[in-house]
Amino acid sequence: MKMLTAAESLAALGHESRLGIFRLLVEAGPEGMVASAIGDKLDLPPATLSFHLAHLTRVGLIKGKRESRFIRYSADYAAMDALLAFLTRNCCQGEACLPKTSACNTTAKRRVAVRKTKSS
Repeated sequence: MKMLTAAESLAALGHESRLGIFRLLVEAGPEGMVASAIGDKLDLPPATLSFHLAHLTRVGLIKGKRESRFIRYSADYAAMDALLAFLTRNCCQGEACLPKTSACNTTAKRRVAVRKTKSS
């Protein structure tokens, strides 16, 4: 991942509403949510929600898929994984210093950790 791409993604997540939307979509899983459900859950007016969804889509953190009259949004897990990998690359000069990071240092390990958390 390039520095500019990471900076744009982090800037997008630096807004409380966009961070809330992204976290909600990550929790929703690959099936995602329709825009109206996101707005209801986070108590965001439609125009505000549309602005934030467009911003997150533009930086590549979420994807929208048209379903009839609705758009179903979901987190782009590959983009999230790339951002996490960028942030933790060469952490502590390769030493194992962050137990939580080393437990989830690959996409496969993060998926297992998420499944374990959801089943608990």
